[in-house]
Amino acid sequence: MPRLRQVPRSEAAESVVPLYDFLFGDRDPVAEPGTAAGTPGDWWTVFALVPDVFDHCVRGFGVYRSDRRRLDPLLRELGQTRAGWSVASQFVYSQHCKSCRGLGMSEEKIDAIRHWQVATCFDERERALLAYTDYLVEQHGRVPDGVFDALHAHFTDEEILEFTYITGLYFMHAVMTKALRLEFDDRDDPVVEVPAPADFDAAAFARD
Repeated sequence: MPRLRQVPRSEAAESVVPLYDFLFGDRDPVAEPGTAAGTPGDWWTVFALVPDVFDHCVRGFGVYRSDRRRLDPLLRELGQTRAGWSVASQFVYSQHCKSCRGLGMSEEKIDAIRHWQVATCFDERERALLAYTDYLVEQHGRVPDGVFDALHAHFTDEEILEFTYITGLYFMHAVMTKALRLEFDDRDDPVVEVPAPADFDAAAFARD
């Protein structure tokens, strides 16, 4: 379950209630969790703890979906989905696979986002964005000039800035959902010590 308290409908701020209504109908999302998309919905109930942070995040969702964006939504989703995969956020990756599908991306491309480096289904523009995503997320912004040369060959400065902001935003969301164990990121860390047999001699093992 989430690492922070969830806000029931009876305690929700005025700005939060319309989103509760939209996602959960007239249910209390803490007592009766679950959204139409199959998620628990606890991102919303935890972020509702601080209404101005909640509102800021919701506005951010509106920014990337705005019709003022110059970047093709399908190209935008490459960054969001790859960021979720790279951070190992089950929630961000899973949700944005669905977004890709809803925007008309082929199943071949959706599946290949995980291994784009060896996939043949992406064109030069898409590969440039996927490479840039990896440097943004995995190298924390340490981007070689050659990657920017490839970006500038296909995109305007405005499109590159939009992609940078949206991908960075979802890098942040992926990290936060993992840290707080929200939604599909409520999972134990798989990297643990595997117990040895009861008769295992640790001291002898260390000496050998």
